[in-house]
Amino acid sequence: MKWTIGMPSYDNFSEVFWTVCNLLEYHKDVDKEIVVIDNFGHDGMAKFVKNIHKKHNVKYFRFTEKQGVSYAKNKVFEVAKGEFVLCIDSHIIVRQGTFDRDIPGDDFVQGPIVCGDFNKYICTWEPVWRGQMWGIWGPTYTEETLPKEPFEIWGTGAGFFACRRDSWLGFNPGFRGFGGETGYIQEKYRQAGRKVWCFPNMIWKHKFYDQTAGKIPYKCLLEDKVRNYLLGFEELGLDTQPIYEHFGYDVVRSIKARMI
Repeated sequence: MKWTIGMPSYDNFSEVFWTVCNLLEYHKDVDKEIVVIDNFGHDGMAKFVKNIHKKHNVKYFRFTEKQGVSYAKNKVFEVAKGEFVLCIDSHIIVRQGTFDRDIPGDDFVQGPIVCGDFNKYICTWEPVWRGQMWGIWGPTYTEETLPKEPFEIWGTGAGFFACRRDSWLGFNPGFRGFGGETGYIQEKYRQAGRKVWCFPNMIWKHKFYDQTAGKIPYKCLLEDKVRNYLLGFEELGLDTQPIYEHFGYDVVRSIKARMI
């Protein structure tokens, strides 16, 4: 099998339904399996996947002993059978042509995200702290100016990335909840002597939560974000000073004290 397309889910069955439908309808010729990691425990979603898994090679796995985006994404790679793994959020639409290129060596690959106006694309983030995150949107491209060949980047959001299954370096097992993925995982690959690429053919559309889109189904806690950043930076030997400056010294010291 060439591709595993894996997605974590936390109480968002409707999004998983449409993402799976997109993959089945518009990527019929791709040699693939689809893996759903249920980090909540949703019986309706389990039934949906099990009803279609034999004909369409869609698989359901329930892992609820620990909640966290990174934990669930690590599980994608544990159960994957494909040579290559595309790990996506469960509210992603993947454009045709995404699977036309193989992943080079042991590198880490991401792709352009479609902007809200459906007319522009963003290929990379910049390593700037803002809004409780490490990384801000980089420059936009049009269909005409979008690069045609892969190029190296700092990284983009961890809602869409790919690599060879056997080359996966993994998120820190201490991560929990939401936050701390982007920047950390790309730097982990660079420190291992590998490269981070943007593949222009791997185009995706992401549903962002806002006041009109409904409540985020999972907890998005400041404590989890700070904890994950501290663990990740310390693991990689990065300077943790920017974490203290961005979140506040008293806040970070308080959270770090509870980690001991």
